[in-house]
Amino acid sequence: MSERFPVARLRGLYAVTPDEPDTVRLLALAARVLAGRPALLQYRNKAAAPALRREQAQGLLALCRAAGVPLLINDDLALALEIGADGAHLGRDDGEPEAARRALGAGRILGLTCYADWARACRGAEAGADYVAFGAMFPSSTKPEAPPAPFALVRRARDELGLPVAAIGGITLDNAAQVIAAGADLVAVVSDVFAAADPAARVAAYRALF
Repeated sequence: MSERFPVARLRGLYAVTPDEPDTVRLLALAARVLAGRPALLQYRNKAAAPALRREQAQGLLALCRAAGVPLLINDDLALALEIGADGAHLGRDDGEPEAARRALGAGRILGLTCYADWARACRGAEAGADYVAFGAMFPSSTKPEAPPAPFALVRRARDELGLPVAAIGGITLDNAAQVIAAGADLVAVVSDVFAAADPAARVAAYRALF
């Protein structure tokens, strides 16, 4: 994978897995989500032990390969590299973006959580990130400690950094249009997709917003 990932594909719903200890249930839910064709799937499980994370990530990668949807690993560059995932999404304490870019190579995706930190977004752009993420855009049960991120950051990043911008935190089908109108290329969603009665239909509804 030597060519740069086409950033034009980084637009749409960015589905993020919930903390699910049951691998069978997680993969069944993910299969229903992938049937709706999200732009990306991120594996995120803060509570799992390393062995379980590896098992779940490998299972998700197989599903994503079959669906043609890139899989990114949250907060664990080493696991992303180990299983051959399509990229990694890193927070403030997950290593330097420059080192992550070198490790991933040009063909895999590097995303950075920037919270409400403009300087971090600038550094990420300089380091070769493929997208930057701001949030929480709305109150979030997944990341209740995250500081609020103003919509103006999304607009500024689109105007000044030349990178796709992801918005995360409390996003639902009812409010997603607001962040898309502000310039978000990706809307990252956990509960509103994975807890939906019909996850594939919910993904399709998000797709229609773009």
